[in-house]
Amino acid sequence: MIVHSTTVIGIVKNGKAAIGSDGQVTFDDTVVKHGASKVRSLWDGKILAGFAGAAADALTLFERLEEKLEDSKGNLLRASVELAKDWRQDKVLRRLEALLAVVDRKHAFIISGTGDIIESDDGVVAVGSGAPYALSAARALLRHTSLTPEEVVRESLKIASEVCIYTNDHFTILKVD
Repeated sequence: MIVHSTTVIGIVKNGKAAIGSDGQVTFDDTVVKHGASKVRSLWDGKILAGFAGAAADALTLFERLEEKLEDSKGNLLRASVELAKDWRQDKVLRRLEALLAVVDRKHAFIISGTGDIIESDDGVVAVGSGAPYALSAARALLRHTSLTPEEVVRESLKIASEVCIYTNDHFTILKVD
């Protein structure tokens, strides 16, 4: 069975950040949940994270990221690098199947188990089944409107939900001002 579990989009703009996800969880061609929460606030609400992939794997990665944030006193870049190194090198973590999108007021990263830490050139990151649609919508909205990061996240997810069969319109959106 193939699990398609999300669309997550994160935006950083003018010292503000937002991240959001849809709520759909799909096994093969069956929707099994409409209101899953795939984003969370970390480090006293200053860092936002979302995941695509296996939920149990992502929850393990969220816990590890929180540990790395504690060790680095909230330095998202350092914590992301340390998480990616552990994820790639640890025999147990290496088997985890998820992608993370993380944002704070300055940075937007995608972190993978292959050791990738990708910082966005334009403050927009997206992971999951509907990521290309949400990413495209977000970039267009950022270039041609004055919407806040939270508004861009909402509109991008709405557009992705209209195009991607694995993305619904039950959104969870978090922000850092």
